[in-house]
Amino acid sequence: MVSAPAPAHARPLGAIGQLVASPYLLLVYAMVFWSGNGIVGRAFAPAISPLTLSFWRWTIALLLLLPFTARAVWRVRTLIGRHWRLLLLYTVFGLVGCNVLTYAALHDTTAVNSSLMNSTTPIFVMCLSFVLFRDPIHLRQTLGVAVSLAGVVAIVSAGRLDSLGGLAINRGDLMMLAGIGLWSIYTALLRRKPEGMPPMAFVTVLIAFASLLELPFYLVEAALVGGVRPSLPNLLAIVYVAAFPAVLALLCWNRAVAALGANRCAPFVHLMPVIGTVMAVIFLGEQFGAHHAIGIALVLVGVYLASRRRAV
Repeated sequence: MVSAPAPAHARPLGAIGQLVASPYLLLVYAMVFWSGNGIVGRAFAPAISPLTLSFWRWTIALLLLLPFTARAVWRVRTLIGRHWRLLLLYTVFGLVGCNVLTYAALHDTTAVNSSLMNSTTPIFVMCLSFVLFRDPIHLRQTLGVAVSLAGVVAIVSAGRLDSLGGLAINRGDLMMLAGIGLWSIYTALLRRKPEGMPPMAFVTVLIAFASLLELPFYLVEAALVGGVRPSLPNLLAIVYVAAFPAVLALLCWNRAVAALGANRCAPFVHLMPVIGTVMAVIFLGEQFGAHHAIGIALVLVGVYLASRRRAV
């Protein structure tokens, strides 16, 4: 008698499949893609407005996804209709609100301020997970966050801690903190994602909601100040932020949070200043100093401490 084939989730992935599917590597992939988003955003800031880049990011991402996910979305249409409020909440917090506040904040705050405040994301997530779900916060997690935060401080302060005393809270800083808070809420609430909704369908629905929510604001901006100037570099920049930070990074992040939990994923956010520094050196010609090397080492140690499993 021929036995039935094993379910897809039970079949061995092989060495390459296991490597690609490792939740820790998925987190690294997400950080690389999101760091690249910042590099592209800085490089094309004079040519593409933040709202324009955000809108086309979600719209093109939706067009890229639909040929592969339309059937999956259609199959769970009843589930979408039942949980549309929760899905809209995810969109407002994790896709639209966070991005809009972050882009707006960068008009008023400094790069040092924004980088330092982004490093507080793990603290936000841990506190929210404790408040909402009573998740325990272990001493090693706290130590890991502190060590990696020290690495971030070393990078953004250029090794001069005295420069931190000149930081001032302004409107941009407050908007950045609000954006980080919204992303942290999104991450903490991912465990409530409707059961039975495939990851690709879930991401497609959120991106569709984001595109629709940003459409009226984009149209107003285009009418008032004009749209983006058509050019090959501008097109490539928009395609990159649509395919990698918008689609692949979000898929990697959601899968990793589902596998490891929000608390253990959050410290990986500290990799973004590290990866962003390396990308800035390679693509923007910025200088690499000793403080970068020290910061990278501290960040990696902190991520390891905060994400390592407890001994049984």
